[in-house]
Amino acid sequence: MTSTTENDQQTASFAPVLGADELRRMNAYWHACNYLCAGMIYLRANPLLREPLKPEHTKNRLLGHWGSDPGQTFTWVHLNRVIKKYDLNMMYICGPGHGAPSVLSNCYLEGTYSEVYPEKSRDEAGMLKLFRAFSFPGQLGSHCTPELPGSIHEGGELGYSVSHAFGAAFDNPDLIVSVMVGDGEAETGPLATSWHSNKFLNPIRDGAVLPILHLNGYKIANPTILSRISGGELEHLFKGYGWSPVFVEGDDPAVMHQLMAAAVEKCVTEIRAIQQEARSSGKPDRPRWPMIILRSPKG
Repeated sequence: MTSTTENDQQTASFAPVLGADELRRMNAYWHACNYLCAGMIYLRANPLLREPLKPEHTKNRLLGHWGSDPGQTFTWVHLNRVIKKYDLNMMYICGPGHGAPSVLSNCYLEGTYSEVYPEKSRDEAGMLKLFRAFSFPGQLGSHCTPELPGSIHEGGELGYSVSHAFGAAFDNPDLIVSVMVGDGEAETGPLATSWHSNKFLNPIRDGAVLPILHLNGYKIANPTILSRISGGELEHLFKGYGWSPVFVEGDDPAVMHQLMAAAVEKCVTEIRAIQQEARSSGKPDRPRWPMIILRSPKG
C-alpha cells in the first residue's frame, strides 16, 4: 500500500495481478452485463441491435437507474474471481436503489435466471422477454424483488443493506457477505448508523461483511456528501467507524480491473487471516475489518 498523510487516503497501488487473457475475459463479461442492463432499461424490441435503432424499439417509460449498474457489475465480476480462486462461500447484497439490472444481468448470464424462469432463455427470444419484463406490472421490479433468485434484500427502500449483510453473517462462520452501498444511500440514517455493526461481529463464530462503498458522485437529485469530502477525511471517517478502508479510484477500465482485483483479493486474505487468528487463539478480539471504497464515474 502507499504511505498516507493527514490529507491523503490509503489508495490501492498494487502490482498487476490479472494476466492478459484473464483481463480480456473479465472485461468482456463486464461489457456483456452492462449491455444487458442498458437493454432492460431502454429496449422493448431489437434486443441484439441487428438493425438500426429506431424510436419504436425503445420503451415509452424508463424505469431503473443506469447510474450504479456499471459499478455493480464491475464489482460482481471481481467477486466471482475470488469466489472461484478461493472456493468461497460468498453472497452479494445490492444496496443502491433501483439497481436490479446489475443483479439480473449477472443471474441471466450465469444461467440461474433461465433455470428458474425457462421462458427467459439465453437466446435472442429469451433476452427480449427479459428486457420487456423489466419494470413492467406483474413482471420484474427495478429493485431486487423476492422473485429474483436468491434475493434477501430488495434495495428499493434505502438504508438497510449493511444491516441485512450483518444479519446474514451472524452465526454463519464460513460466509462472507459483500454488500454494495450507494453513496446516496449512505446518507440515510439507518445506513449511517449500521457502519457500527462491526462492533457486534465475533470473528470466531460469525462470518464476515465486506462493504464496498460506491462513490459515483450523485444521488437522484444532487451530489453526495461522501463523494465531495477529501480522501483523507473519508479515510479518517471510516477508520473512526472501525474499518480499514482501501480506495480503488479511476476511470480507465484496464487500470481499474487490476486495482480492483488486487484490492478484493487483499480484503479476502485479510478477512481469512483475522478469522484464523481468532479461531486458533480462541480470543474474540474486535479487529479492524477491511472495506473497499470504489470511486468511479456515474454510469
